[in-house]
Amino acid sequence: MDILLASRNPGKLKEFQTLLGGLKLLPWPREAPDIPEDGAFFQDNALQKATFAKAWWLEHGGAPVDGVLADDSGLCVDALWGGPGVLSARFAPGLAPDPKNRLLLSMLGPGQPRTARFVCVLAWAPIMAGSPRTFSGSIEGALAMEPRGAQGFGYDPLFIPQGLQNTFAELSAEVKHQLSHRGRASAAFLRALDGMTGVVMLVLAGTLAFAAQASI
Repeated sequence: MDILLASRNPGKLKEFQTLLGGLKLLPWPREAPDIPEDGAFFQDNALQKATFAKAWWLEHGGAPVDGVLADDSGLCVDALWGGPGVLSARFAPGLAPDPKNRLLLSMLGPGQPRTARFVCVLAWAPIMAGSPRTFSGSIEGALAMEPRGAQGFGYDPLFIPQGLQNTFAELSAEVKHQLSHRGRASAAFLRALDGMTGVVMLVLAGTLAFAAQASI
């Protein structure tokens, strides 16, 4: 199955290639317009991205794809009223990852709770008939006192999953994918995709059987 991933983020592409092994992912083309994401919630943004990318691809895309997958995810820090949240990708624009992470940590005052969670919503827009669907995943945790680790990307050096002592950036990719918000959302998507594929095969089988009967 060929899927257009509505993102140019190399970190996300790398993770999805692992999480969705067996599916061929095409990244959002460099020549394509930026994908809008101005919703108030993760689900709004994911659906907006998937719908926009599907419409553009149907008019301008090259290779045929079976559907479009869009991701909207972010870090929600309780002491920052859930921020940066849906603005995670646009927080402190122009800063490199490490200074951006340190800036975020500096916004927490002494004694404030460090609890946080990663949230991911995937939106799947099939090219053929069918309405877009969403799949979500989240993981609870807390922020480290300073960035730690060199794995992953984004806010991974800050986030310590609940029950562990290492940040996402200190964990192996295998362990992180088993725990992460993106891993959980991807697992939900794959389970649904198996069901959707089964339904499509039954419909096709019925159509072929009908056509064969009609030709007799």
